[in-house]
Amino acid sequence: MAKSKTAVKAGGNTIPKREVLITPPKLQTAEFLIVGTAPYVQQAFSQKAREQIKGTQEAGSQSRSKKKREAKDFQECYEQSKHYSREGWIGIPAGAFRAGMISACRLVGFKMTLAKLSIFVDADGYDKIDGTPLIKIAKGEPHYSEHPVRLKGDVIDLRARPMWDPGWECNVRITFDLDQFSLQDVANLMMRVGRQVGLGEGRPDSRSSAGMGWGTFDIAADEAVAVAAKAA
Repeated sequence: MAKSKTAVKAGGNTIPKREVLITPPKLQTAEFLIVGTAPYVQQAFSQKAREQIKGTQEAGSQSRSKKKREAKDFQECYEQSKHYSREGWIGIPAGAFRAGMISACRLVGFKMTLAKLSIFVDADGYDKIDGTPLIKIAKGEPHYSEHPVRLKGDVIDLRARPMWDPGWECNVRITFDLDQFSLQDVANLMMRVGRQVGLGEGRPDSRSSAGMGWGTFDIAADEAVAVAAKAA
């Protein structure tokens, strides 16, 4: 606990000294084993797409007259949609869990602005291309999936993306502020993320649609109560 006394002069008058108390954050980390109850579909922003955008912007106005439509390699699109870590495993962006928990706060009347300052997801590694923090998919293998998606206006595109069948698993470590949340609060928020918010493409809480019912999960048996907690 930090303590200090201050005196301020204002207009020639001295304001009496006041004691300022700032308590340190009480952080704790909980680990959850989650099991997918629906398919999980991933859509990483590919390196090829980055290079195309960069090339267009570097070319400026010249790019408009030289625009060509290249043949689409669906297998390559599928591979580049995966979030590969620097170590070679595939993971889910850690920010997806954090955003999901913050979004779930709307359901229980908790201020989302406070949740942003109180909930953090500990990454297992980082994306090899852009450094995105990742949570390792501990169980389950992706397979090729192809779905039509609606873009702006009436434009429809065909997307090739990796899909994990129900039963995929992750171990997620959440660090939280005990002044804002109890351990049970965090467990309940994670359950709401799994059942009401979801992860990835086609999740129930999708910003652009009602979703496909993908990306939902449950906390493994008894994990909501017997969650491993330790001092951060």
